[in-house]
Amino acid sequence: MAITSERLKQTFSEGGAQEIYQEVKATGNFLGFARRYIFDSDYRVARSALWGLTKATNEELSDLQVILNELIDKAMQTENSSVRRLTLNIIERLTLEEDDMRTDFLDFCFEHMVSIEEYPGIQTLCMKLAYRMCTFYPELMDELMRTLEAMEIDYYKPAVKGLRKKILSGRYR
Repeated sequence: MAITSERLKQTFSEGGAQEIYQEVKATGNFLGFARRYIFDSDYRVARSALWGLTKATNEELSDLQVILNELIDKAMQTENSSVRRLTLNIIERLTLEEDDMRTDFLDFCFEHMVSIEEYPGIQTLCMKLAYRMCTFYPELMDELMRTLEAMEIDYYKPAVKGLRKKILSGRYR
């Protein structure tokens, strides 16, 4: 069955996401698929496309490196938490070089990693990405550490607490 927007609107299961991935893998056109579907205005299409792409290997996802800035924009602009989480998941698996550093994205990550209204998956992805961006600049790493230390940890879920502890203790990456 061909991948279409209508089909992606109906993909609601892990098995469906795996099928999407396998079909994209067979074509080898991860970038074309991403450009066609993950920026769709219908969040269901974008979510299903992103979900399928999260099944790809890091090597397969490296094809998306050329649209890193568009992915960052998508993560920051979407109102849909599932689309945000899946987009951040893909960004986190791409290479981030010092030249890729965007202060608006770093600010976004800082804001969402400490927001107690945010879902834990988004908080942890933002924390990981903020950490990676801050590694390029010691003064930013100091700011990250101060921010993590200042978190009222009782308000967070175990995944957030655990990652925070790893980063603060120097055991993360």
